[in-house]
Amino acid sequence: MTAKLGFIGMGHMGSHMAVRLLAAGYPVTVYDRSKEKSQTMAGARVAESPRDLAAHSEVVLISVTDDAAVEQVMFGPDGALAGLHEGSRIIDLSTVSPRASRRLYQAARERGATMIDAAVSGSVPQVEQGSLVIFVGGDEETCEQCRPILQILGQHIFYMGSSGMGTTMKLVVNTLLGLGMQSLAEAIALGEKAGLERGTLLEVLEQTAVMSPSQKSKLANVKSDQYPTQFALSLMHKDLGLVMRQAADISVSMPATAAAEQMYTAAMAKGKDEDFSVVIRFMQELARTTDK
Repeated sequence: MTAKLGFIGMGHMGSHMAVRLLAAGYPVTVYDRSKEKSQTMAGARVAESPRDLAAHSEVVLISVTDDAAVEQVMFGPDGALAGLHEGSRIIDLSTVSPRASRRLYQAARERGATMIDAAVSGSVPQVEQGSLVIFVGGDEETCEQCRPILQILGQHIFYMGSSGMGTTMKLVVNTLLGLGMQSLAEAIALGEKAGLERGTLLEVLEQTAVMSPSQKSKLANVKSDQYPTQFALSLMHKDLGLVMRQAADISVSMPATAAAEQMYTAAMAKGKDEDFSVVIRFMQELARTTDK
């Protein structure tokens, strides 16, 4: 039998995930804090509140922006926790703090439900292809029960350990992602300011072994000077903040990450909330290699 799913969060990622689950034959109820986003989801039932969504679902999936958003949609009299059934399952696909994941895990247990944090690596193209990489924390039995749903969204699913370990792994991955883009931005600014022709500079970089696939995928943005949002700068800025708070909690020194976070903060202050690779244009502007 196909479980009834509820999906909270119809943003860039959540809406595309819900489409894949609907296409796989799951009955899906959706909710977003912006009603307009929910109403565009053809084939899905639209819930009046997170509590209403949970009451009509066996598995509740969440893909929201941050800890505060999880708090808003899950806790309180109209939150999804209030509508859970005995035996309900929660899959939190959001990138949040490990502390928030563990809090939700405990709250679900107190209501006779189970919860896994299932943070994802990838963007909209990977959702559409069903090729996300998913890191799961929580009880392993719950992970296995949810695996058929996760396999519709991701190609590689890793069980990372107890509650909060999925979101911890995502912070590790996004440390590399954020630092990698900052290093690429600095390298391009250096090359251009030193007199290298931009087209040749980018062509050579694309052929080098030191470029990651993620970095290479953003070179087209530099060539066109267009940064369409796949993963927003504001989200990367938020994730680096989570990384730095986690590092402070466990006394891990991360000087390069701290510097990158400050550069993302400066780019945000300039109103550059496009794709996070727009940090490249920001570094070009600081080096005065672009007119923008």
